[in-house]
Amino acid sequence: HVVLAMTEALSAEHDGVAIAAPQINLPLRMFVVSEKAYEPKAKWKPLVFINPKIVKASKKMEEMHEGCLSVRWVYGKTKRYSNVTIEAHDTDGNKFTFGASGLIAQIFQHETEHLDGILFIDHGYDFEEYTEEEIRAANEKAESL
Repeated sequence: HVVLAMTEALSAEHDGVAIAAPQINLPLRMFVVSEKAYEPKAKWKPLVFINPKIVKASKKMEEMHEGCLSVRWVYGKTKRYSNVTIEAHDTDGNKFTFGASGLIAQIFQHETEHLDGILFIDHGYDFEEYTEEEIRAANEKAESL
């Protein structure tokens, strides 16, 4: 099952919050967002977005720090819309619309770019490379706050 393959690939990466099908060599227009991206108390399972498209974006943009499972351990800055609305289908074929801000809006933009063959390094700047250990330590520190 495609969704299972994607969630397994995503859960294998301690710092991953979403993954697009092309990242694991699946020629599909879909991505999965991990529950790690949401508030800890949220009861959502990983969300699946099939044939997604951003249908609305705020005028306001923000500089955001970003990384990618396709370009491991390279992080940089990019400009993203502050708020976006995405339209997609779920695994039952039902169309839905989902508005988001913050990290979720960033994920929607990042993952839909993957589906169009764009990586954040194509438009990002101020790149830095870290070791896996440095990222793990930073994540553990952030989780303890």
